[in-house]
Formats: sequence, C-alpha cells, structure tokens
Amino acid sequence: MQIDFSGKRVLVTGGTRGIGRGIVEAFLEAGARVALNGSTAESTAKAVAELDAGERVIAAPGSVASVAECESLVAAATDGMGGLDVLVNNAGAGGGKPVPECDEALWDRIVDTNLKGCFFVTKFALPHLKTSGGNIVNIASVNGLVGVPRGSVYCASKAGVINMTRAHALEFAPEIRVNAVCPGGVDTDMLRNLAVRIAGSVEEGYKQLSETCAAQKRIAHVRELAAPVLYLASDMASFVTGSIHVVDGGETID
Repeated sequence: MQIDFSGKRVLVTGGTRGIGRGIVEAFLEAGARVALNGSTAESTAKAVAELDAGERVIAAPGSVASVAECESLVAAATDGMGGLDVLVNNAGAGGGKPVPECDEALWDRIVDTNLKGCFFVTKFALPHLKTSGGNIVNIASVNGLVGVPRGSVYCASKAGVINMTRAHALEFAPEIRVNAVCPGGVDTDMLRNLAVRIAGSVEEGYKQLSETCAAQKRIAHVRELAAPVLYLASDMASFVTGSIHVVDGGETID
C-alpha cells in the first residue's frame, strides 16, 4: 500500500544526507511538501537544488545545537509551508571515546545536537502541530537501548531521546502523537567512517558490523529506515504513540 502524504507539510532536521536525506526523498515521493534542514545555509541549499522538487521542498537551515537556530529553522519551515503536519527530529552527531578521553566539548557537541536540539525544535514546532493535529517522529538509536564501549556520551543522548519521546507522547496527548525509530547499522557517511576506523576499509568494517545483526546479517539501506518513519507519521498509525520502533535487522535480539 502506498502511503499518501499529498497536502501534508513535513519538516526533517538533518535532511541533507544519510538517513535524513532518505526520509526527505521518501516524503517527497509520497506527495508531501518538505522543509529540509541542514546545519548551514550552504549545505541546505545544495541539497534542495539536488532534489530538484520545485516548490515542494524549501530550505530551513540552522544548527539544532543552537536554541536560537532551532527557533529560526522552525519559523522558516512553517512560514514557507503555511504550517506543519509532521516533524521528524533526525539531526544527530556521532563519535565516541573512552571516558578518560572525553571532555566537555565532546559532551556538548553530541548532547546539544542529539538531545537538546530534539527538545527545542519540538518546543518551537509544538504550536503549529497542535493547530494541524500533527505528529512527531524522533530518530533515536539502538545505542539508546544497549550500551557500547567508547560510546557512553552518544548512548546517553539517544537514551534521552527515547524517554523524552515517551514523556512527550503523554504530555501532548491526545492532539499530537509522538513516536521514535531506533536504527541499527545503516549505510551512511557516519557508519562508513566508523567502518574505516575499526577495520581499515568500508567493506571489511561492514562485514564486522554485520555480524552483530543476528537475523539479517547486513547493513540497512537508508530507505529501509524511511519506510517505518512514513508509517508512524501516517494515519495508518493513528493509534500508535509513545512507541519505540527498533529497526536493526535483529541486532538487539538477545
């Protein structure tokens, strides 16, 4: 069944590449208008031009690590589209070090982007979503559910997104549904860089990382994450809120 988002207005943070870009493309294919957010005006404009979707995609640049820019990017999205029906909080920062090597700058970069940004974009989008009866999909991570060595800051930030999703589902009900998707290994620049760090090449790194996917034994394509996001944002999920959807190829099966 093809999900139809014709007439719907969607904001995707971190939509210039990776999982976010796949989500943007999927919403556009489903008929939505999309406000695409990137951390800079340049990266956002480049992605908008590449999509070549005319007036159905608008630029909403700004770093979600800045509260002021969270407010301005939501304003750009809602002014440009005349409102908002779906918010996808996707923008994120990765990276990890052993605890003795972590400093305040690392903590602030990851937590400000992954957790603070998710909170404040939601805050500024909330009045518009209440008006439309819209919904929110947060992109968390399986690393918010299970710990990994050298990843305590990232794990903490994504665990925060998961429980914030539950809290917001209760607080915003019944007008606004709030759900989260927890990806496992997905073929993105971030994962490719990790693969090279752990094994010297993308191919060998992906081979090692795929061994943790108990069922699928492979790395996911970004479009395999976009499909669950569209489901949660659609009327097909009208009775789904506060849920945490794990999309990891069996990585966290114990």
